[in-house]
Amino acid sequence: MVEILPGFREFYPENCFIRNFIFEKVRQMCHNFGFVEYDAPILESLELFTEKSGEEIVSQLFSFSDRGGRSVALRPEMTPAVARMIGSKINALKRPLKWFSIEENFRYERPQRGRLRSFYQFNIDIFDEPDATADGEIIALAIAILQSLGLCAVDFHVRLSDRQLWSILLQVLGVPENLNLEILSIIDKIEKETPEEIIRKLNALGTNGGLLREKIQTLMTLHTLDDLQIFFDQLSKSQNDSSGAIPARLQQMEILMTSLKHMGLQDFITVDFSIVRGLAYYTGFVFEFFERSGKSRALAGGGRYDQLIGKSGYPSTAAVGLAIGDVTLTNVLQEKNLLPSFDQKCDLFIIFDEISKPFVREDIHKLRLAGFSVTHTLKENFTLDRQFKQALQRAHWIASYREGKELVTLRDVSYGKDFSIPRQNLLTFLREKELERREKPTLPTVVK
Repeated sequence: MVEILPGFREFYPENCFIRNFIFEKVRQMCHNFGFVEYDAPILESLELFTEKSGEEIVSQLFSFSDRGGRSVALRPEMTPAVARMIGSKINALKRPLKWFSIEENFRYERPQRGRLRSFYQFNIDIFDEPDATADGEIIALAIAILQSLGLCAVDFHVRLSDRQLWSILLQVLGVPENLNLEILSIIDKIEKETPEEIIRKLNALGTNGGLLREKIQTLMTLHTLDDLQIFFDQLSKSQNDSSGAIPARLQQMEILMTSLKHMGLQDFITVDFSIVRGLAYYTGFVFEFFERSGKSRALAGGGRYDQLIGKSGYPSTAAVGLAIGDVTLTNVLQEKNLLPSFDQKCDLFIIFDEISKPFVREDIHKLRLAGFSVTHTLKENFTLDRQFKQALQRAHWIASYREGKELVTLRDVSYGKDFSIPRQNLLTFLREKELERREKPTLPTVVK
């Protein structure tokens, strides 16, 4: 007996139903925001990820040599691939671009709750728009997706930070630029390690670990634009900084915060500089969506990556994006009873006798082409009573054809009500009744 590999999932019909329900919500909201869908290969050159992704992801790659001797890897994330797609055709594309994808990714890490080796991500990106309002649009879309699934501000919040302000802080403190990524990596794990361990790591890089940690800790306690302004003003004066980089960057953060406030989303946003994101390519604002239950589960994350396309050898192009993972999201929706009940019933089950068989099959085919899901018994000489018992479990409507009569008896299974309909009116009648049923929501959409 061959068992499923650790960290992978099988989607039985009820699981597939839930997965597709979430996919449909994502697609609908992306379309509402004017985004268009794309896709890319699931197998890529290993080089694409070793050069473009962070060290953490590279260590988790499913990589191997194919039969042609090429070093390849299963896709761990979509961003490097979409950067290549945009860069290779940048001059032929109408910009700015608003793209989204729903893709399966693979990372070889220890399976645990909320983290598997195979998972789906919903990627949303805007290209060739450097203004901070694009960052706001990405954040607003992700919030809207979660709202459309029934979550609200009491369920999750967005932790907003800025890699540029972190870099400016390090620059003003005299830290060499080539150490930025290593220090940001240390900051990314600062909540998981002791102060002594942080200082030791910073000292090992040749910096003043005590002073640097003090400034880092102070910045991480600030949660308003006013507090940031005071902190960086004092820093500039103490370090005799007159570059003007700090006021310009704080102005961009104000633009971002204002755009979100105009959309009424301020209750979702928390300024939090403990967020730096582990991926190497982020260059500006970064953001993570966290559940508020206290379980510290991340629902989504992203940021600006203006240099990635240019570093790939293509024209420099501004970019900002975000990814939502399906594993944690599904778990949260399930815990909050926000997932719809699995409905495996088809629209119509047709039962018939031997005399009616020829034109019943004709009607079944016409109804299916008209968009209805229609089924019937595949057994020959199955009694009408046995067909009816089977139909009660499998359909919302039952149509009974008997002795070749031109009248069809329709039963609404939910209400136990019968209708006598001429065969030629069956399609029209079903369209009206099914439209009524389908317009009744299976899941209330809660937006608060």
